[in-house]
Amino acid sequence: MITAHRPFTEEDLGKTALTESFKIDLRTYTDEEKDAFFTSNVVSDWSQLSWKDTGKPYEVKTLSKDRKEWEKENGLSMPVHTSWEYFNKSFHEWFIKDVPGEMEELSRELKMHFSAFRPAEVREVLGRSLKLRLWNYIHRMEDGIWDPRGKRALFEGLNVSKPKILFLGAAEGYEAMQLAAMYPGAEVVMVDYDAYCRDSRFAEFPEHYPFLGQNPQTGSHKVYYKNDFNITYLVDDIRNLSFGKEFDIVISVGMIEHFPDEQKPEAIDWHRKFLKDGGYAILTTPRAQAKSKLYYQIMADVMNHTYRELMTIQQMGLYIYESGFDILRHGFIKVHNGVIARPR
Repeated sequence: MITAHRPFTEEDLGKTALTESFKIDLRTYTDEEKDAFFTSNVVSDWSQLSWKDTGKPYEVKTLSKDRKEWEKENGLSMPVHTSWEYFNKSFHEWFIKDVPGEMEELSRELKMHFSAFRPAEVREVLGRSLKLRLWNYIHRMEDGIWDPRGKRALFEGLNVSKPKILFLGAAEGYEAMQLAAMYPGAEVVMVDYDAYCRDSRFAEFPEHYPFLGQNPQTGSHKVYYKNDFNITYLVDDIRNLSFGKEFDIVISVGMIEHFPDEQKPEAIDWHRKFLKDGGYAILTTPRAQAKSKLYYQIMADVMNHTYRELMTIQQMGLYIYESGFDILRHGFIKVHNGVIARPR
């Protein structure tokens, strides 16, 4: 168990470690090594790509039990804001789990029910165990959700100094903190319209999680923590924001795939609305791949409260290109697509 608030320093570069809930990864990489976890620039000319070439995204249609029960009880479709409240609470409960401890407890339960010949209870425990083991693999072992090396490879090389960063639909704010570590002196504004994201997901983000970034004095690597960053967290609807074109970076992570096609242009345009001339729009979406489809099926009760699609990088980039952006860099990492773009 890691108890110190700042347990890692620059002397720990290259190290990885497992906590009860997540993985620490302070490994750097060479250009050759980067190719192993960031597949970049797979489309040479976006103007030549069409929907006939790419097909449409895969829609995840398996809904969570909580959403189905809510809709049955209320006799109407769950409102979007309510679905996000359910999702954020459910997702955060998994992020803060003591995974090894819960695995041991489930093993004890399974032995108890099996020895007492309680087949219904055995099946129920096996179902919970499958979800926990999948979460352990995806998040804690493979580090697929935060994916620090993949995110750093996507975010590197931006021509900014002490940038002003706007994170739309910020949740716990991980990616903006990673950007702030890579581009020191950043001013970060996070926005989410569910107060639970600010008051629980962000507030309870572990203070001992190390972000690998740059030392502006030496140009070498430096380890940062949540409390090092200049962050303002707003609870508001993006459509109500009064900001002008004042941000060097506008980022969203896993947002546009929650909008059907008729609403995607508006969601993508939010990245343009608040961006300075010459600024960068950064967007990610979950990848359409077999293991992601399986994940959202098995973890439906945790994940599937909202409309959701899985996209290829070609599909994601085409939405952004057709919305008036030039794509500067694109590719995919462990479980996400990533695009860095600039308005045409």
